[in-house]
Amino acid sequence: MNFKIKKYLALMLALVAGAPDCPASGEVRFHAGVAAYEAGQYELAVQAFRGSLSEKMASGTLLNLGLAEWRRGRVGEAILVWEQATWLDPFNRDARNNLLYAQETAQVNPVELMWWERASTWLPANFWTWTAGGSLWLAVALVTLPGFLRMRKAGWHQTLAALAFGIFLLSLAPSVGIVTRSKIGIVMEKNTSLRLTPTQSAEAVAALPPGEPVRELRKRGDYFFVHTQNGNGWVERRQIRFLCPE
Repeated sequence: MNFKIKKYLALMLALVAGAPDCPASGEVRFHAGVAAYEAGQYELAVQAFRGSLSEKMASGTLLNLGLAEWRRGRVGEAILVWEQATWLDPFNRDARNNLLYAQETAQVNPVELMWWERASTWLPANFWTWTAGGSLWLAVALVTLPGFLRMRKAGWHQTLAALAFGIFLLSLAPSVGIVTRSKIGIVMEKNTSLRLTPTQSAEAVAALPPGEPVRELRKRGDYFFVHTQNGNGWVERRQIRFLCPE
């Protein structure tokens, strides 16, 4: 790579990092990441994309971050951020296709989802939360406010309240799915030990590859007790990261 281009990219990243209050800094970081990726400077690209995500989580930025991490050979990180991209935007076809390709190439299994968790993937996660909360409050308001305000209840009040409550019931299962999906994590490191007890000296019952999905069952100290397709066991907290974007 041309030394001047590399120096320019490094300077751009340094300037952006020093101006966190700049309204356009997130956008500038994103474009710096794209430029770094196209120049083959994947580490700089990761730095820029993560800087952009620190200001605003976006499915498109996660998609590009996954590409840069994949180019760096960081399979676990790439699979994680593509999972997070589809969490934010289930209609991001590129992220979904990249995720399937990465899982097939790395020979790891896709995340196993319950039916209510599958329902939660049909639309963006925030949609289900707002729909469940909004419809419930609307139903309660339509039932209680007329009496509180000493208004005569009209027929449309009950009809609309019933409709709102029906929407709440329909969105309840996907909303629960969002909560339970937040317990799913991805293994980050190679040969992550699945241990019998939450100690360094415990016997390892399996070695998990990067990108392997796990489901948290409980935690103790610096360890999570997880369910995997290789069985249940303990893994260190630092060796996995969860799907729910922070």
